[in-house]
Amino acid sequence: MIREAVTENGKVRGLPSADPRVTAFKGIPFAAPPVGKNRWRAPQPCEDWEGTYLAYEFAPISIQDQPGVGDDVYCKEWHVDPDIPMDEDCLYLNVWTPAKRTDEKLPVLVWFFGGGFQWGYTAEMEFDGERLARRGIVVVSVNYRLALMGFLAHPEITKENPDAPANFGLLDQQAGLHWVYRNIAAFGGDPEKITIAGQSAGGGSTMQQLTCPENYDIVKGAVIMSGMIRIDNDSADIFNPINLSQAEKKGEEFFEYIGVKSLEEARQIDAFKLRDLYGKYCEGKNEPGMPPDMSMRMFPITDGKHYLGDPLQRIVDGECPDVPIISGYTHDEFTFGGVNVVEKTVKGNVSEAVKLDKAAGRNRNFYCYCFDPDIPGEDNPGTFHSVDLWFWFESINKCWRPFKGRHFDLARQMANYFANFVKTGNPNGKDSDGTDMPEWQAYDPAKENVITFTAE
Repeated sequence: MIREAVTENGKVRGLPSADPRVTAFKGIPFAAPPVGKNRWRAPQPCEDWEGTYLAYEFAPISIQDQPGVGDDVYCKEWHVDPDIPMDEDCLYLNVWTPAKRTDEKLPVLVWFFGGGFQWGYTAEMEFDGERLARRGIVVVSVNYRLALMGFLAHPEITKENPDAPANFGLLDQQAGLHWVYRNIAAFGGDPEKITIAGQSAGGGSTMQQLTCPENYDIVKGAVIMSGMIRIDNDSADIFNPINLSQAEKKGEEFFEYIGVKSLEEARQIDAFKLRDLYGKYCEGKNEPGMPPDMSMRMFPITDGKHYLGDPLQRIVDGECPDVPIISGYTHDEFTFGGVNVVEKTVKGNVSEAVKLDKAAGRNRNFYCYCFDPDIPGEDNPGTFHSVDLWFWFESINKCWRPFKGRHFDLARQMANYFANFVKTGNPNGKDSDGTDMPEWQAYDPAKENVITFTAE
């Protein structure tokens, strides 16, 4: 087994996973700490280290609201540790590899977590990469800056670094992806066979990275879970990217709100104090009894440098690599007036993309799914947004819910489809007993053929 690997910055040592056939390397730095002058700056190169870096534990999570202190479904589901370490120094990634030798050239999955670009972290227990790695792929999860730290724009920032004026969280993801391309061979992975994937904001991140020209030669496939979403509203949010000048204006308003007159002054404020000020700023338009107003929050934007437009529309129009894509949704998420907005968006946009592909001679296949098993628990949650993650990673045994054998069977199959797609660009293949799994056909607009995952 590869327990030690030599990266561009030095040697790292990992530990056996629960399954000793997989080695886990946790908390490998891929960029310089984004602190001090590097706050609100594109990720800078990581310094070399001497000796062997012990990659035994997850690194601190990005600056965000303290996890695990609420009573919502997500706090009970996986944000269970209110004392998880958190730090502005957060640019680290994790690798799970089943390789015994560096020359195995295993396919690679690069995962971006979700959380509305405000919350989330690679250490969430549902993202354990061991079970997928057991299927013969290398799994990498990349941390990135969030919210104010990741997506503030301001005229002073633009003047200081006009080539990278915003979207620092997306640039973190890109830096992690390119680190994987340069280094993953040391872990037995194939840099020419990288699939990117994510769910919710991670799905949005996957679309952003897929449509970024600097990644075109690296990405060979994409999995967009609950990410091809279009909610009609007038606010700036995760689904409606604003442009740089609009984001700069929001940044100026925030500086005025916190009472600072310069970028230098803002960089001197403690990161946790900034987090709390940002939280109060975002509550400004919230009214009692109404859903949270997300328009005050900071999200990825169209910066005109690296991220050039609405990523969903760019995918539909084929402004991305000609690679296979999985896209889907859970049955009960984002349902308004009896209409599942994600289902409507996925079917409509994928249908349009396939039609345009045929006209333009592109060969990419789309594979679409709906996640709709019964989800047990006294909260009767339905197939709520994100619950499918337990199944895609086959980490279902970590969940508190009283799942039964049929749920574990479904998780095994979904993880099989996921790993097969990373390996071949096609999710189909055999189950662990050697029998063929149900066929998952490429999407046909005339059939609207969406595979449905049920507990039966």
